[in-house]
Amino acid sequence: MLSYDLHIHSCLSPCADDDMTPGNILGMAALIGLDLIALTDHNSCKNCPSILAQAGAFPLQVIPGMELTTCEEVHVLCYFPSLADAMAFDAYVAAHLLPVANDPAIFGNQLLCDAKDSVCGSFDPLLISATDISFFELETLLKNYQGMMVPAHIDKNSNSLISQLGFVPEGVAFPYFEVHDLASVTGLRERFPVLRDLPVLSSSDAHRLDGLHERLYELEEPFFRLLHLPFPS
Repeated sequence: MLSYDLHIHSCLSPCADDDMTPGNILGMAALIGLDLIALTDHNSCKNCPSILAQAGAFPLQVIPGMELTTCEEVHVLCYFPSLADAMAFDAYVAAHLLPVANDPAIFGNQLLCDAKDSVCGSFDPLLISATDISFFELETLLKNYQGMMVPAHIDKNSNSLISQLGFVPEGVAFPYFEVHDLASVTGLRERFPVLRDLPVLSSSDAHRLDGLHERLYELEEPFFRLLHLPFPS
């Protein structure tokens, strides 16, 4: 089994610290001793090329991802088996962002990094706004990009599946759900029977380097099978 943190924001997310560069994230994850991380910026995969270009220098595996905000303002983690799949989905999402420009003085910087971890630019459209993509179409949409959806922090009071919809729909299939606090899982499964047989993820949602999870949680082989990836030996 692998120790993981599958919900991490880089300096591309305006709510994250500017020192959350891909290289710094890799260094902190390696220092902690994590085996597997995912980069999941808000509505973008544009720093995934940077982190994957640098990942070979560190003793861990990186999965490219995104934290998508649907039109219902539900946060959904999207994971991809390859950078090509992630960037193809990124291009689709970029065309479905609301036409609102980022104001760094209000929301924070949206910094792009190159393969050497240097800041090489910024992204102008505001990434923490909603897209016009519905939660109810996301499962089918992600199949075009070999992607997997995981509703994020469903136990939170904002931007979660339950806070935004008020229920867990049975017509949308997702193989895992994420919680912020594992103590909430029993109550959630009692309220929403559709969750009873689903495995749980719990990651940091880190926006600062000291926010990454320690070696708290472990992931098993089925996660990789769902993404059509080999389980690391």
